[in-house]
Amino acid sequence: MKHFLDYVVRSLVDNPDDVQITESTKDGETTFRVSLHPADVGLVIGKGGRTISAIRSLINSANKAGDHLAVEVVENA
Repeated sequence: MKHFLDYVVRSLVDNPDDVQITESTKDGETTFRVSLHPADVGLVIGKGGRTISAIRSLINSANKAGDHLAVEVVENA
């Protein structure tokens, strides 16, 4: 799932080399933290949050394990 998310996010941004995805699992919920170049945050979030909402929908619909998956976007310092 992490590779799929990486592919989707890298295809959206202008600085794909700055994309970093970390995965953590706690209490049956897997969280993917997507670190991006500051200029790319708006591209991934999208107008009104539509793009990140679509990414979350894709990730959860492709989830075969049945765990809850969450995607968080953070800006690289």
